[in-house]
Amino acid sequence: MTSEATALAAPNMANEETCVVFQRTLELAGRRWSGAILYAGVAGARRFVEYRRYVRGISDRLLTQRLRELERQGFIAREVVPTMPVQIRYEPTPAGAELVGALLPLGEWGRKHYDVVEASSEV
Repeated sequence: MTSEATALAAPNMANEETCVVFQRTLELAGRRWSGAILYAGVAGARRFVEYRRYVRGISDRLLTQRLRELERQGFIAREVVPTMPVQIRYEPTPAGAELVGALLPLGEWGRKHYDVVEASSEV
């Protein structure tokens, strides 16, 4: 472990529960499309069509499924607006916005190392 990694991990190395929580958090955030959907919400998407525009490549069915999962998990709030026709709005909860904030450094790391990671996966 590098000295930088050791310094970051040292305060939390007390027990294996920390590793379990860390892994669960990565699995939650790493579920396909979930991070991108949360990021789209923080960036301003509110209606289904706006999420679809931000998250290119996701099917309507999968977007619906992920929005429902994120709502059940407490990361997205769903609001029914009684207009004609009815509008459904989705907005990140404070926990969802906080998760995106925690993931932003990971995204920066990916931007910085993308070429290396892509090259190694092609071998």
